Amino acid sequence: MLDLFDKIQESVDYINRQWGETPHAGIILGTGLGPLVDQIEVAASIDYGDIPNFPKSTALSHKGRLVCGTLGGLPVVAMEGRIHMYEGYPLKEITLPIRVMKAMGANLLVCSNAVGGLNPYYAKGDIMMIEDQINLMGDNPLIGVNDDRLGPRFPDMCEPYCHQLIERALRIARANDIVAHKGVLVAVAGPNLETRAEYRFLRLIGSDVVGMSTVPEVIVAVHSGMRVVGFSVVTDMCLADALEPADVNEIIRVANEAEPKLAKLVMGVLAEEK
Repeated sequence: MLDLFDKIQESVDYINRQWGETPHAGIILGTGLGPLVDQIEVAASIDYGDIPNFPKSTALSHKGRLVCGTLGGLPVVAMEGRIHMYEGYPLKEITLPIRVMKAMGANLLVCSNAVGGLNPYYAKGDIMMIEDQINLMGDNPLIGVNDDRLGPRFPDMCEPYCHQLIERALRIARANDIVAHKGVLVAVAGPNLETRAEYRFLRLIGSDVVGMSTVPEVIVAVHSGMRVVGFSVVTDMCLADALEPADVNEIIRVANEAEPKLAKLVMGVLAEEK
């Protein structure tokens, strides 16, 4: 049995045989946000199933490919679709691609997701820069014996998302008349959506949006020493006293409509990394 470190190296070795560059950033493209991959000058596109030790994505609209190339002149490696806890994978497997990105040389993680809006001042189609997070998934990818080669036993989480990158993204949003907020993401396991009582609770504890991903990946990115910037697209409103049944097709439609705005923000953030 390979340990986690050896699994990471095996994955990296396979990817490096397809693409020999060192990425500046790793990117996670979430629900409905895959079109950003069209902005990448693709040098290699690899199915997750072909990469040793990679979990396979089964989520709706997630293609399950690792795309390697350049975005805005910077070398990047992008996940075209992510893996979720509700698909049945343990968090160590879900977050292995982040470890692989870091081992390839990426020191920046750009993550995006589709979320439900809990803050009544938000609206469908708005973008929220993730400033902080709450983990209500009932698990943590760092549980177990720590491998000091991957990161410290007790990583500090006082700034999981880089404040400098958040302010950069908000400045770019203002310059382009894009509605963007700064707030708190809470992650739950899913796959069911929450009850009215649960939405009230999540808002009460300080959450602005709710989703079923991102938090485990960010924990691992921080553990490995990566800077992180996170974008959430509000695809439906989860206001307990005005709740309507969720429509997955509508959620994907809203996410797709927001994608050009997200792409502009991501490209702007990366442009200042040069």
